[in-house]
Amino acid sequence: MNYILEILPSLLSGAATTLQVFALVLVFSIPLGIMLAFSMQIRLKPLQWLLHIYIWIMRGTPLLLQLIFIYYVLPSIGIRLDRIPAVIIAFTLNYAAYFAEIFRGGISSIPTGQYEAAKVLKFTPVQTIHLIILPQVVKIVLPSVFNEVMTLVKDTSLVYALGISDLILASRTAANRDASLAPMFVAGLIYLLLIGLATLVAKQVEKKFSYYK
Repeated sequence: MNYILEILPSLLSGAATTLQVFALVLVFSIPLGIMLAFSMQIRLKPLQWLLHIYIWIMRGTPLLLQLIFIYYVLPSIGIRLDRIPAVIIAFTLNYAAYFAEIFRGGISSIPTGQYEAAKVLKFTPVQTIHLIILPQVVKIVLPSVFNEVMTLVKDTSLVYALGISDLILASRTAANRDASLAPMFVAGLIYLLLIGLATLVAKQVEKKFSYYK
């Protein structure tokens, strides 16, 4: 127990970095995913083609490879980013593609009659999206969105590949230094706690939106 208390501050410091990355990626990727999903409804072939290519690349290549590309390859063409901005950009682009597909599916499930009703009521496109479509889509996609959120909690462990002192790197450093697996187990418990909190939040949010049933 004394050893765990000794290493806990460094692990919690790493966990703070993990939470920072997690929060920033959510703030940027969900709105971007929603915008992409609605953009995919525009009947403009070149735009749809570009969006499908983007989503195909983001979902079809490993996130780790995307991290390495943005941080190590882009400097060769003059684009240099610090570690944290590179991580945020890579994660945001990756997760926005997944959220775009989730919200696209939700939008596609809305009956076309509701769009016609909005036209009869003389709603603008923005009013139609804000007042009619988006509330229903959010209710439909919540379970899938929260599944991605929980995946994001675990995927943040990939930032160690860029030498960022997150929870995983802090635990590996302590484990290698002290020749002990205890730091890795403590890191695992912290991840379990984070997933547990995310699960509780998900249940509360889904309960809040249950009045749309």
